[in-house]
Amino acid sequence: MRVAVLRFPGTWSENDFAHALSLVGAEPEILWHADADLRGYDAAIVPGGFTYGDYLRAGAIAAISPAAAELRRAAAEGMPILGSCNGFQILCEIGLLPGALVRNRHLEFRCDWVHLRIERERTPFSAGLRGEIVRMPIAHGEGCWVADELTLARVEANGQVVFRYTDARGAATPGSNPNGSTANIAGVANEAGNVVGLMPHPERCSEELLGGTDGRRVLEALTASRHIVMAPASVQ
Repeated sequence: MRVAVLRFPGTWSENDFAHALSLVGAEPEILWHADADLRGYDAAIVPGGFTYGDYLRAGAIAAISPAAAELRRAAAEGMPILGSCNGFQILCEIGLLPGALVRNRHLEFRCDWVHLRIERERTPFSAGLRGEIVRMPIAHGEGCWVADELTLARVEANGQVVFRYTDARGAATPGSNPNGSTANIAGVANEAGNVVGLMPHPERCSEELLGGTDGRRVLEALTASRHIVMAPASVQ
């Protein structure tokens, strides 16, 4: 499985993702954003970092990169695309995912481990994992997912919430929400289910040496689901 990992100015998780993908049998290749051509690849990753120094707001300048048009084209054709942390912010800025990421409610940068409940089955990054409670690290200052009431209602009704912050038992409590994200939402999908974004870093928990392997399970879902035909967005 050939996976393109995009590199922007200020990206720093591309090598970590490439390593994690190699652990699950994928063939990663790091592509410079300005030259990105996703034809011939099976999936794409938009990794974390501080693209363009997060000037204006996180992901805003990267969203006008030449890679933005290529990501839109690939997403429309059904390519699996995952954005983590800054990558999630970029995908929201591009318009491939609903909502937006803003400053954490407490205005603090948070670097910690969090628990997540996987709520949607039919995505390339959560196939076979619905209902699982996983543990992943976060590192962000603008990870608070927000949306207007109509968008939030549509996202919930369509089953577009893929990851939700919870405690270790799977309860979505205020205390388990590290950034004040609306409805404890940590990650969402587009309606078709092929584009997914999340604030935690699955690439940082792909080996026991790193403190956990739950992120590896997300990437294993990608390699295992490459032949699955995605269901309509309203079907879990």
